[in-house]
Amino acid sequence: MAWFSKKPRIATTPDPIDAPSRMQGLWAKCENCDEIIYRQELEKNLNVCPHCDHHLPWMARARLAALLDPDSFEEFDKELEPQDPLMFSDTKKYKDRLRSTRKALEENDAFISGVGRIDGKPVSIGCFLFEFMGGSMGSVVGEKVTRVFERAFELKCPAIVFSASGGARMQEGIYSLMQMAKTSAAIARFRAVGQPYVSVLLHPTTGGVAASFAWLGDFILAEPKALIGFAGPRVIEQTIRQRLPEGFQRSEFLLEHGMIDAIVPRKELRASLGQVISLLG
Repeated sequence: MAWFSKKPRIATTPDPIDAPSRMQGLWAKCENCDEIIYRQELEKNLNVCPHCDHHLPWMARARLAALLDPDSFEEFDKELEPQDPLMFSDTKKYKDRLRSTRKALEENDAFISGVGRIDGKPVSIGCFLFEFMGGSMGSVVGEKVTRVFERAFELKCPAIVFSASGGARMQEGIYSLMQMAKTSAAIARFRAVGQPYVSVLLHPTTGGVAASFAWLGDFILAEPKALIGFAGPRVIEQTIRQRLPEGFQRSEFLLEHGMIDAIVPRKELRASLGQVISLLG
């Protein structure tokens, strides 16, 4: 038998799609500087590149665990699941898309909410999961955001929302767009208790989320270089047929033009939130 027809003594590398390698996930690549980073080192650094300080995506539950007092977070409304009122279908049925996303992420929708403490002070808090259908806001996300403010009203405590979203969820049509008014009305009712609403804008915050509750904070913070705005810069350029200014819709541009109150690096965010709550709460 010819040598090239014999079976190899060393097993071939399995297809990563069919059988993930044991080494998969140990390393991450910074999308800004292309440096390869040991994942444990990256997680200890709050998913901020140690070489260039680029803020990489950060899972919502890890964010809440890092920013709130230890073991203080109590989740609410976890059982709420989106439905398919319009029987929507594009390249895939909406109900099938929901099912597969829930199975992959082990989350029911694109928003986590509950109560916790920062420096011992109670807060009603919520955070988007951008990895769940681009953090899009459907009727359940809108309801959970609304309950963040209703809970803050009942507890007479500050409300904090971390936004990272592509906007309204097109698969729910008008039911999704109605959430813009619903969440804004909840904020108006919450104002009566005299407690602050701190809106933290992450990358990206766009569409119907940016056009409603995300911009209505008493104090608006943003992470560095976050894309924030209603329509994306490419859509705007194609519409007005003009080149946009350098850095348009990035948090640095918005701070310069008075649209947000501060840009806070991730490592300083817990301290900044504690200071805002102490001053305004």
